[in-house]
Amino acid sequence: MSVTVAIIGGGPAGLMAAEALARRGIAVDLYDSMPSLGRKFLMAGKSGLNLTHAEPVDRFLSRFGTARPYLENAIEHFPPNAVREWALALGTKTFVGTSGHVFPKSMKAAPLLRAWIRELRARGVSVHVRHEWVGWDDVGGLAFATPEGKKNVKADATILALGGASWPQLGSDASWVPYMKKAGIAVQPFEPANCGFNITWSDHFKERFAGEPVKAVALTTDDVRLNGECVVTEYGIEGSGVYQHARALREAIEEKGEAVLRLDLMPDVSLDKVITRLSKPRGSKSFSNHLKKTVFLSGVKANLLRECAPDRLDDVERLAEAIKSLPIKLTGARPIEEAISSAGGVAFEALDEGFMLTSKPGTFCTGEMLNWEAPTGGYLLNACMALGRSCGVAADSYLKSR
Repeated sequence: MSVTVAIIGGGPAGLMAAEALARRGIAVDLYDSMPSLGRKFLMAGKSGLNLTHAEPVDRFLSRFGTARPYLENAIEHFPPNAVREWALALGTKTFVGTSGHVFPKSMKAAPLLRAWIRELRARGVSVHVRHEWVGWDDVGGLAFATPEGKKNVKADATILALGGASWPQLGSDASWVPYMKKAGIAVQPFEPANCGFNITWSDHFKERFAGEPVKAVALTTDDVRLNGECVVTEYGIEGSGVYQHARALREAIEEKGEAVLRLDLMPDVSLDKVITRLSKPRGSKSFSNHLKKTVFLSGVKANLLRECAPDRLDDVERLAEAIKSLPIKLTGARPIEEAISSAGGVAFEALDEGFMLTSKPGTFCTGEMLNWEAPTGGYLLNACMALGRSCGVAADSYLKSR
């Protein structure tokens, strides 16, 4: 007797689940609420499509914090090198950037996505767009809202890959949460993860430096120090270096009403050397020229000192300490609609080891709709694909065990 799996969500997790099942000869119906598949995948590709990261697997796994135990098995079965091999099989060659990030050589997402969808269709995956999942019907089947009206579907197994709550214009809007809660499934509230933060800049600083990158710095929160970069914005600060600390910053703001992010503006120079350089006679040089000649700070970095440590500029040691650990007060996270990804989602405690809902046998959850988060840098995308693949394998095992 033939069996069918319904996969709801056409992002990376859903597509990878469909691939895993189709390769095992299972008939797959793939549903998505949007007019086309992989819209967030394509948007991520506008900045180069960071597929994964080339660092060792153990360090890679450390990026997932408290969610690591839940994700470890899935990622170990689809680690960074497997992602690169998978892309190559679809005709996309990749390269490792200077910081370890892995990109397609074309730096584009569209060719890879097109090849992926062609492969899935060739393996018999049936795609249904403009199908918005609206929960379960009275007999436990799947209910969809479509342009032709309500539609009910019965499947032998279901994989929900419905996304998180960021970028709602691309379909990741968490509209599925009420249906899960109605079914008694625990869902942790969504919060912005890879997001910018608000800072009360002076009008002068904001007008001059909004949009300016702050490169070659080290960013520290709660004694966690990471090299990176960030960008000054009109509302505050954003960028990959900030995203790595997003969880700690968000939690500090929730607890104390504000958070402090510390920037080392000269991460490769010791405090003693900075003091020595600043101690050179200033003579008739202005403060700006002295800073530029002795420690090579100018532009946005020099003005960050004026903005965030104005009381330390006339004392060499205190100025040096500010250069090495400049405190920047953050007053709030930006709205989740602006975030690259979200934290929160279906609690792992509601799932078994194969990501199947314990209260709904045969229904699996995967991707960003689960309660985990990670910084940008290839970690999100690799994990979503690994989770999707894992769910596909688990669904196949479930069907065989029936």
